[in-house]
Amino acid sequence: MQRMHIADCGVPADVQAIQNILNAVIADSTALYDYQPRSLETVSAWAQQKREQQWPLRGAYHSNGELLGFATFGPFRPQPAYKYTVEHSIYIHQAHRGKGVARALLQDLIETAQARERHIMIGCIDTTNVASIRLHEKLGFTHGGTIEQAGFKFGCWLDVSFYQKRLGTPKQPVDG
Repeated sequence: MQRMHIADCGVPADVQAIQNILNAVIADSTALYDYQPRSLETVSAWAQQKREQQWPLRGAYHSNGELLGFATFGPFRPQPAYKYTVEHSIYIHQAHRGKGVARALLQDLIETAQARERHIMIGCIDTTNVASIRLHEKLGFTHGGTIEQAGFKFGCWLDVSFYQKRLGTPKQPVDG
């Protein structure tokens, strides 16, 4: 594992690095089902919205200050009965994949979700992303289902699998 630390990110100083990571993922992988790169303004507004709505936006930083990757979670669905369920995303700079960055970020998100009294974490993973599937399984996520041909990118149909982890919180859930 690299020398790094996890901290809140998404402040204006981080936005360019976040944009670079996202746009590389969009251009070169099926980890994100977008076609067009995201503008700096779009990423900045997204990060600002995360802060305003108090959703975590966590970064893994190298000891030299470089943003290696970031992770976040937000609402799974807008209806109020889903209030204890969150869907997460993790994106790693291509030069730092396979070095423990995603694992550290996912562990941090799990702890954050538990501290915020969430019950279920969900990850939607392209079925060809074997590394992400294995990571989720190692951290206790189980397969919740697959949707075949859910997306179309790079000239082919893409299947997605949902992985979920029950967190054991909240201790006293309430309706409404």
